[in-house]
Amino acid sequence: MQMRNAMELVVRSSLAEILEQQDKYGVEGVCTCERCQLDIMALALNRLPSRYVVCDQGEAYVRSAALDQQFKVDTLFAVLNALKIVQANPRH
Repeated sequence: MQMRNAMELVVRSSLAEILEQQDKYGVEGVCTCERCQLDIMALALNRLPSRYVVCDQGEAYVRSAALDQQFKVDTLFAVLNALKIVQANPRH
């Protein structure tokens, strides 16, 4: 068994969605290098509550919670804010 923060999967998924549809989210020209993506994820995860799980069932619970509208909005908001910070101050 291994403990992990299931929010990381949710944030990674949200970031992928935003990067694929940049024009939809109004964030065009975002660097998609691994360093920038990891910086965005780290900033977003620091602003979101942790969801630690130790089994697949717990991870499934967090993913089902991600279907909740407010949960999704909070996650997208955190990722978009982090993206704008990294876009303005890339570390590469």
